[in-house]
Amino acid sequence: MKEQVNFGRFLHGGDYNPEQWLDYPEILEKDIEYFKKAHINTVSVGIFSWSMLEPEEGNYDFDWLENIIDNLYKNGISVFLATPTGARPKWMADKYPEVLRVEADRHRNLFGGRHNHCYTSPVFREKTRQMNKRLAEKFGKHPGVLLWHISNELGGDCHCPLCQAAFREWLREKYGTIENLNKQWCTTFWSHRYGSFEEIESPSPRGEMALHALNLDWKRFVTKQTLEFLEIEKAAIAEGGSDKPVTVNLMYDFKGLDYKKFRDAVDIISWDNYPTWHKREEWRTALDAGIQHDLMRSIQKRPFLLMESCPSATNWQSVSKLKRPGMLKAASLQAVAHGSDSVLYFQIRQSQGASEKFHGAVIDHYGGDDTRVFGEVTELGETLVKLAEVTGSNTKAKAAVLYDRENYWAMTDAQGPRNKDLKYLSCVKKQYEALRRLGLDVDIISMEHDISEYKIVAAPMAYMFLNDYEKRIADYVEGGGTLVMTYWSGVVDESDRCYLGGTPHGLMDVLGLRSTELDALYEWDENGLEVCGENVLGLAGKYSSKYYCDLVKLNGAKALFTYTDDFYQGMPAVTCNVYGSGKAYYIATDAEKAFYEDFYKSIVKEAEIPLLFESLPEGVEVTSRENDKAEYIFVQNFARKPVEVKFPEGYVNMIGSMDEVMSPLETKVLKKTK
Repeated sequence: MKEQVNFGRFLHGGDYNPEQWLDYPEILEKDIEYFKKAHINTVSVGIFSWSMLEPEEGNYDFDWLENIIDNLYKNGISVFLATPTGARPKWMADKYPEVLRVEADRHRNLFGGRHNHCYTSPVFREKTRQMNKRLAEKFGKHPGVLLWHISNELGGDCHCPLCQAAFREWLREKYGTIENLNKQWCTTFWSHRYGSFEEIESPSPRGEMALHALNLDWKRFVTKQTLEFLEIEKAAIAEGGSDKPVTVNLMYDFKGLDYKKFRDAVDIISWDNYPTWHKREEWRTALDAGIQHDLMRSIQKRPFLLMESCPSATNWQSVSKLKRPGMLKAASLQAVAHGSDSVLYFQIRQSQGASEKFHGAVIDHYGGDDTRVFGEVTELGETLVKLAEVTGSNTKAKAAVLYDRENYWAMTDAQGPRNKDLKYLSCVKKQYEALRRLGLDVDIISMEHDISEYKIVAAPMAYMFLNDYEKRIADYVEGGGTLVMTYWSGVVDESDRCYLGGTPHGLMDVLGLRSTELDALYEWDENGLEVCGENVLGLAGKYSSKYYCDLVKLNGAKALFTYTDDFYQGMPAVTCNVYGSGKAYYIATDAEKAFYEDFYKSIVKEAEIPLLFESLPEGVEVTSRENDKAEYIFVQNFARKPVEVKFPEGYVNMIGSMDEVMSPLETKVLKKTK
């Protein structure tokens, strides 16, 4: 992995589309004035600008962009320079229809939209190479350019003949022989055996959709093909003589790509965050946003960039709710707390027309600087200046929760035990929230991450084991780690083939049990857990559970809780097994939130993880960053009422007083020098 990128300051700004305002020089001049007032120091330019940069094939016009970048730099404002490949110009689609995507039903799209292009197309690859190389030659060493913003929100797949051929070649390289593929894919079922790689087609509603390994490999191929195109973009930039860092802006819980594969592809991870604030209690939305921030930070285990956020209301959510006073600052500082070295918006100036003309912006259609939103952006900019020393600092989590995209793909295609809402992310969130309620930092990891550094690893619903994951889990526990695994784990291999001989595969001795049957509950069903004998965690009482009840047979593990209802009343529901120097816990049912909070409180104590706070009121989030000079603790109140928080000794607040009564949406940044 490449060296960590550190800009030495918090980047504040966002997506700027000056090409929309070239006929209004007075607006462009006023924008500079506003940027300085709001402490905006960085803007992204060139996104979706291909038709302006190459209005006709081979006719390039970079003069307008050069004037913009030069003027911004002269006024102390840097840029992220985007490659314009998120949307291609009309002339390209008309002359080279192969660049347009083919959908799964095998129809080729018309011109329009974003990312409506084929990553495999030689024409599109060559046009991209020419554009990126020229941009790099022109701007690659410009002192005002901080990094390359590759395309925008990558996503989607293409099923054209070119992609089919590339898919078959990828399968040939992966499996070697068609006989091996047939074995791994279990194609004998329904008599779907292939005679050669040339016979294979991508999944289609008009054809094969029930061969799970095919569906899974297609999704893997789409990620591979997306990354291959990313490498083509990067290579063209390097060919043009630029060695500036690159990023790609990722999206919220995006299911179309496996983001863990982007770890080594970019210099710094960035993502676009658009929570639906005020839809429910703010702390619940904050929890949802927090897990995504931690997922992005955990990809490279270092700071990321908040590339897009909305300073006001979006225009594309089902209800485009305004951010209430204070929400912009709280949400932005939450991103910083979880590891972002930037707060960037979409958009800087509100577009006059087209699909996002009503999307919130720093400068709205009115065009003045006396709006509520502009005032809050300015206040946040001042705060980020005060916190400049925090940039580049890292988060060192002692606990991790597994949330793997390939595992998700396989699980949702499994056809059982639940085919409507697997509750996977919900199960992940219960582990995450329980640990975060204790004031702990938590990494959100994939099966490719090294887990040896963590005191606690939670592996909820780890249905698929990849790359001998069970062996790494066993080594982790044997070496002294604490594992928390749940129902529906270790069921299939990386080809989505069921393991023979018992599950959780490879971990039955580690967990001291075997899963025998899994009962899926209707939405209205409930079961319960009650403590069993002398509980080693000191837990007592009863808890409710829903959705899943795993029936396990013990072989060394001790039951901590048993089921209260149904024909499996009295059977183990929560177990513990000592293995080597560590412990492996198994939660056999989807227990209520209160159980996880009590359970992890005891687990953390047993693992001897120190806590900075004795207790935290509901709605208070604590997150930390540190460098070799200081530790920074972000305390945020996302409750809708004032709360009292007792702060640890030895810290000072960087942006306010040490008053322990916190107002709603208030943030304190506590610093302790090492």
